[in-house]
Amino acid sequence: MLVLFETSVGYAIFKVLNEKKLQEVDSLWKEFETPEKANKIVKLKHFEKFQDTAEALAAFTALMEGKINKQLKKVLKKIVKEAHEPLAVADAKLGGVIKEKLNLSCIHSPVVNELMRGIRSQMDGLIPGVEPREMTAMCLGLAHSLSRYRLKFSADKVDTMIVQAISLLDDLDKELNNYIMRCREWYGWHFPELGKIISDNLTYCKCLQKVGDRKNYASAQLSELLPEEVEAEVKAAAEISMGTEVSEEDICNILHLCTQVIEISEYRTQLYEYLQNRMMAIAPNVTVMVGELVGARLIAHAGSLLNLAKHAASTVQILGAEKALFRALKSRRDTPKYGLIYHASLVGQTSPKHKGKISRMLAAKTVLAIRYDAFGEDSSSAMGVENRAKLEARLRTLEDRGIRKISGTGKALAKAEKYEHKSEVKTYDPSGDSTLPTYSKKRKIEQVDKEDEVIEKKAKKAKVKIKVEEVVEEQVVEERETSVKKKKKKDKKKHVKEEPLSEEEPCTSTAVASPEKKKKKKKKKVNED
Repeated sequence: MLVLFETSVGYAIFKVLNEKKLQEVDSLWKEFETPEKANKIVKLKHFEKFQDTAEALAAFTALMEGKINKQLKKVLKKIVKEAHEPLAVADAKLGGVIKEKLNLSCIHSPVVNELMRGIRSQMDGLIPGVEPREMTAMCLGLAHSLSRYRLKFSADKVDTMIVQAISLLDDLDKELNNYIMRCREWYGWHFPELGKIISDNLTYCKCLQKVGDRKNYASAQLSELLPEEVEAEVKAAAEISMGTEVSEEDICNILHLCTQVIEISEYRTQLYEYLQNRMMAIAPNVTVMVGELVGARLIAHAGSLLNLAKHAASTVQILGAEKALFRALKSRRDTPKYGLIYHASLVGQTSPKHKGKISRMLAAKTVLAIRYDAFGEDSSSAMGVENRAKLEARLRTLEDRGIRKISGTGKALAKAEKYEHKSEVKTYDPSGDSTLPTYSKKRKIEQVDKEDEVIEKKAKKAKVKIKVEEVVEEQVVEERETSVKKKKKKDKKKHVKEEPLSEEEPCTSTAVASPEKKKKKKKKKVNED
């Protein structure tokens, strides 16, 4: 069996002398403890040395990509094919390529990995003619060259250009706004009317640079910068201006600031064109979907195109609104529906009630475009154009949904109602300021009479209720009294039966007792009634 071993100095092919010892994987390292023991297991058959570091770099980049270098192919054809033995390879991918192109049987197993580890440990003794100092220097040089190559051709390296360009563009916009505001305010002391007549900032600065002092406007020709009507208005305002007089030194400083503004604005347009070209080259589908500015801001926010491709659609939708998201989660309110993607043209042309829905759909399609640009080999923007057309069709159906209605028999076109903007701003009610009555005295008297009648009726009802309650209470009291008297009579009757009969009384007593009995009978009748 032959072994292909790659070093920083060159390719080495070893011949295995004792294959029986390879069966014991766990104890194989003991056979490579010393160079003498190692020479009993393997023997160098051929060594192909690299001429320089550039050749070594080309060979190793080919090996990393799973390809065969010309030099390696020549060595394998010359030695391995003649030997008619299997070849042990450290990389399974490389073994597959060798088998496919050169029709050689390759072996890759844990035993081969252990054998490679043993050869690497005793490399100085197994490869004669290569000094250890030369080996270490070659290793260091190859490592540096390989790292430079990886940096040179990395996709992240290209993304940094977009990130830096969009960051610089934002900084230039801020600086331009500050410079123009200072220029208008500074020159406004001398000619304040010019700021109201010319609204465009760049034209304002160019007029200043061409004319300078206010007195020169009468003889100056501004037809290249301004239309005739505006030029006439500027000249008329310069004659009757209320501004203060300034010295030549002040005018020179103002003009120097104007030149700075013009130069920065020109560089900004140049940078914007550069960013457009970069975005169309690196992420054409994203540029078609959301535009170059929004796409570049998304890439800058994520760090790179590959990092952005790893994000979900829901994350891309709210990318840039992290502060609002966490504030909403903390206060248990509605989370934001869009972040940087809000500035895309598709979201901007949507009505407010559909903005959230369109931003969600746009984020989903944008993520597909990002992944296609990041991992796809094709650089065309056909997928982005197709997805954008679908989104525009969906947007039209959403906007027309209010017009179309479904009837009992089928779909019918309803009449489009006229759009009326309903403002939510509350207007001031002046009626609360006046202390005078808003209605006549006659009406007020009628209302008072009606109120009095209602009050009298309520009072009568209350009196009737009170009388009824009193009658009911009296009846309850009478019933209680009659029940108590009946109980007392029963008790008396029982007491009379228990007493013994007394002696005969005189006739006067009977005569006296009869009227008393009559009175008792009368009382009983009254009580029963």
